Amino acid sequence: MIKAILFDFGGVLAEEGFRDGLQALARRQGLDPNRMFEIGMDAVYDSGWVEGRGDEAGFWRLMAEQAGLRGDPAAMRETILERFKIRPAVLALVDRLRRRGYRVGLLSDQTEWLDELDRRHGIYRHFDHLYISYRLGKGKRDPTLFDDIARDLGLAPDEILFIDDNAANVERARQRGWHGIVFTDTDTLLRQLRRLGIAAGDDKLKAD
Repeated sequence: MIKAILFDFGGVLAEEGFRDGLQALARRQGLDPNRMFEIGMDAVYDSGWVEGRGDEAGFWRLMAEQAGLRGDPAAMRETILERFKIRPAVLALVDRLRRRGYRVGLLSDQTEWLDELDRRHGIYRHFDHLYISYRLGKGKRDPTLFDDIARDLGLAPDEILFIDDNAANVERARQRGWHGIVFTDTDTLLRQLRRLGIAAGDDKLKAD
């Protein structure tokens, strides 16, 4: 029986602003948008920033060295942050699941930018638990993170469901005994929840 449901942030609760923002910056500077996102994903880990061992300045240095991306860090940051557009329908689902007695959590590989997004959008108040990589010192690329979270929740792995748009992250959770759903859209998510015996309260979510 599933007792806790954890949601990824970018790509699930919000549009994938990191990808969209980096690609927008690349297009402005005549760089390869797809390659920019790949480099950015590696840089946020290689700099240690996403796991709380580095800082934003180190990330931008790597982006300049490895991708040729240059500019005012504050302006580039805002280009990314403004593209994390919150999906109200998914937050409404979180609230409904919480009212129905499920423990709901946010599980995201994010830097302190997520705190800034919370100040803008009031994200954290929707959740019982916050598992954010820069606070934990560990991200979803490390499968043992899922063991750590299960212990913190005091639940067996098969009592936890994780929803992420990244199939590799979902697969790592499944390998540690969790249930997992790869997010594509809200209506498909509702159908997948029903297959797991989870009633969200409505037959259909309002479109994002």
